[in-house]
Amino acid sequence: MKVTKLVSTCDIKDCPTLYATDRDTLLVQGKTPTDHGLQLPAHENLVEIPMDLVRRAIREQLI
Repeated sequence: MKVTKLVSTCDIKDCPTLYATDRDTLLVQGKTPTDHGLQLPAHENLVEIPMDLVRRAIREQLI
């Protein structure tokens, strides 16, 4: 899979980030919340990212 960084909240590696793939999908890097109270299938996870990251990606027409 080829991954391309779209937008991030900072320039270092451990910040919320959106990536595009050559599979026409998005990858999301963010914190894994533990207090959500949802029941997820074993093969799925939640990732929490700031709304500003999504707004910035839209503003810059990245997604």
